[in-house]
Amino acid sequence: MSLRTQKRLAAEILNAGVSRVWIDPEYVERVEAAITREEVSRLIHEGVIKKRPERGVSKGRREKRARTPGRRKGSSIDEKRLWIGRVRKQRMRLKELKDGKKISRADYHKLYMMVKGGAFRSVAHLNEYLEAHKLVKRR
Repeated sequence: MSLRTQKRLAAEILNAGVSRVWIDPEYVERVEAAITREEVSRLIHEGVIKKRPERGVSKGRREKRARTPGRRKGSSIDEKRLWIGRVRKQRMRLKELKDGKKISRADYHKLYMMVKGGAFRSVAHLNEYLEAHKLVKRR
């Protein structure tokens, strides 16, 4: 009861791989009797032999693959927004110090340009610098 030849012929006619050929189990004897391409073609027309659907990548598997680190482009965090937030806070701190007459205008300008140049990581870092260089006047 070998259907190898019939499956091969059906695969050629259906333009598919042998593994995609489905034979109705109720008509195995009829398929076994079919030895010519014409007979196999007739069985396909009758619906005894059919072509299985192609196996693809499932939607879930595809989406899982799309989320892996190797597929990501760019950063998930907007670096520019982080920079803007950091610089604004540092500038506000400098303005507080200048308005409160804790630093001179010259020092303010020098520190402002340093902030612009990215010299400080945070407001805390800016405060450390001010303490280390004794730029804050005590009242």
